[in-house]
Amino acid sequence: MSSKVSRRQFLNYTLMGVGGFMVSAAAMPMIRFAIDPVLASADGSDYIPTDQKADDITETPVRVDYTIKDRKDAWYKSDVSNTAWVYKDGDTVIALSPVCKHLGCTVNWAGDDTHPNEYFCPCHGGRYEKNGKNVPGTPPTGPLDQYEVEIIDGLIHLGKTMPNTLV
Repeated sequence: MSSKVSRRQFLNYTLMGVGGFMVSAAAMPMIRFAIDPVLASADGSDYIPTDQKADDITETPVRVDYTIKDRKDAWYKSDVSNTAWVYKDGDTVIALSPVCKHLGCTVNWAGDDTHPNEYFCPCHGGRYEKNGKNVPGTPPTGPLDQYEVEIIDGLIHLGKTMPNTLV
């Protein structure tokens, strides 16, 4: 028994096929745009290289500026400049975040003449000890964050920030 396709059925099948193709052609770029960041591979290291030589670091904190190249934020790539306060404690290299825990201002080492051996936040007079511990009675609510540090080929490489383990 053979069933023939009527002209009406043929037109319905053809229109459904063409319509489905057109809908999928319009929807695929939107779907790809939505899931592209999830499919992107994470290449590179978790540590960002700096120009600071580990041998040049002393017990006095120095400001180390570094740039994260091609930082990807969803679909936008940009270079981001960051700073860290780096010093040696024995043979260990310590790197602290310069972001004050009070309001997010940038702290400076020996930035105030009355407190020469402390980090000082100029926004509201916040003070931190050399290891990042907040001085009691000043505005900061906690210690400065600490960076993961790795020495590669004699240069300091900084990783993610983590809670301060020195205090």
